[in-house]
Amino acid sequence: MGFVVSKAVGNSVVRHGVSRRLRHQMAERLGSLPAGTAIVVRALPPAAASSSAELGRDLDAALRRLGLTGGAP
Repeated sequence: MGFVVSKAVGNSVVRHGVSRRLRHQMAERLGSLPAGTAIVVRALPPAAASSSAELGRDLDAALRRLGLTGGAP
């Protein structure tokens, strides 16, 4: 898995926080993904103000749209 968190999201402290929250949320979902799946997550500016729970819900919705999982772990 990879993350793209551009300067549009915020300064380096904000970007690192978003990356850390996304990494934690994706780690909880790795077991439900098919073997060999490669994922790149691009954070948009609203991610800076999102809680971990909100990011998790957004990740679940995206994974469902892609047909990679049935929902939360």
